[in-house]
Amino acid sequence: MDSDFLQTLYLSLKLASVTTLILLPIGIALGYYLAFSRQKIKIILETLIWMPLILPPTVLGFYLLLSFSPNYLLGKILKDSFDIQLVFSFLGIVIGSVIFSLPFMVNPIKNALQNLPENLREASYTLGKGKLYTLFFVLLPNISSSILLAIITTFAHTIGEFGVVIMIGGDIAGVSRVASIAIYTQAEQLNYSVAHSYALILSITSFILLFIVIFINHKMHNKGLL
Repeated sequence: MDSDFLQTLYLSLKLASVTTLILLPIGIALGYYLAFSRQKIKIILETLIWMPLILPPTVLGFYLLLSFSPNYLLGKILKDSFDIQLVFSFLGIVIGSVIFSLPFMVNPIKNALQNLPENLREASYTLGKGKLYTLFFVLLPNISSSILLAIITTFAHTIGEFGVVIMIGGDIAGVSRVASIAIYTQAEQLNYSVAHSYALILSITSFILLFIVIFINHKMHNKGLL
């Protein structure tokens, strides 16, 4: 394996890991809000969270590309005021991946929180515990399997993403060339052996992650948590 091949694999793992770490606290916060809030605005928020699952990745990637471009307002402000360029950068594909993988982190946590017995929260409040204490020391420990499920699915979804990443980051070695993009470019150049190596590694990784997800689902189902 040459250095470019290993660098591409490393960048793929780095992107998936960073995206998952960023989304974990966001997923917990949004999952809690959607599970227990009675405000009507949460319907709009939940719709926006689900949008990346409905929109074609290239559509989302296209609008993010326009938003991040220095030729448009947000990108221009970031470039002129903070010298930050999001297009064709690792930071840009991280932000795109966070948005695109958001529902994979939020939904399992929200569903698990909704399925917990109401008396868990009530008992904690009766003992004088606040909402933050109840969340972190009462609710989250009881949905640890769902949190692990959310982490794995988010990681797996990010590591195989193509459309959003290539729209925002292009195919720049060491910056935005992840394995999913390398498969396409190598196949286009008729370098099928290299494309096969990337594809095989992603296939094996996906199988292992999917096996873990299904195993956790079966375990949760047998415990009556699903």
